[in-house]
Amino acid sequence: MSDARDEAEDRGAFDPDLPGDVEEDSPEAAGGADGESVDYKDRWLRAEAELHNYRRRARREIDDARRAGEESIVLEVVRWLDDLDRALEAARASGAAAALTDGIALVLQKGRDALGRHGVEAVDPLGAPFDPMLHEAILEVDPTQETPPGHVAQVVLKGYRRGERALRPARVVVARADHPES
Repeated sequence: MSDARDEAEDRGAFDPDLPGDVEEDSPEAAGGADGESVDYKDRWLRAEAELHNYRRRARREIDDARRAGEESIVLEVVRWLDDLDRALEAARASGAAAALTDGIALVLQKGRDALGRHGVEAVDPLGAPFDPMLHEAILEVDPTQETPPGHVAQVVLKGYRRGERALRPARVVVARADHPES
């Protein structure tokens, strides 16, 4: 029993007001006349549980803060890639030199590859059913032969996601769904 007391002293959990070594068969070991040892054990277990919950909550808050920081940086890179994509389209439309367009395309691809290594992928939902978790509808148009009602007719701005979580929803034009008259 003295080993347990020494260990408690090392952890700073020793209370000098507690009774000394108690025989396991004595009434004090079974709860004592006034239940004081049961009360101490109950308080100790509650403190242990509270400390465990605090550590878990702190770990979760740290993970959430880290993820939010990573996502803000990723969104900055995504905006940068969008600008490069527009620059590439403009260079090709204006008939710029092949070396320039190839250079822009290479930098754009390297940026996409870097994001891909961190689990970020572009969402290009053309023709897919509209999903409000991944898409932001900016306009509705009449359905066509190629685009059934409730599906994405045009992608205005690509979206990005990391795993199943949308970092930036794709901005899309949606084919109007038929609404029954009431």
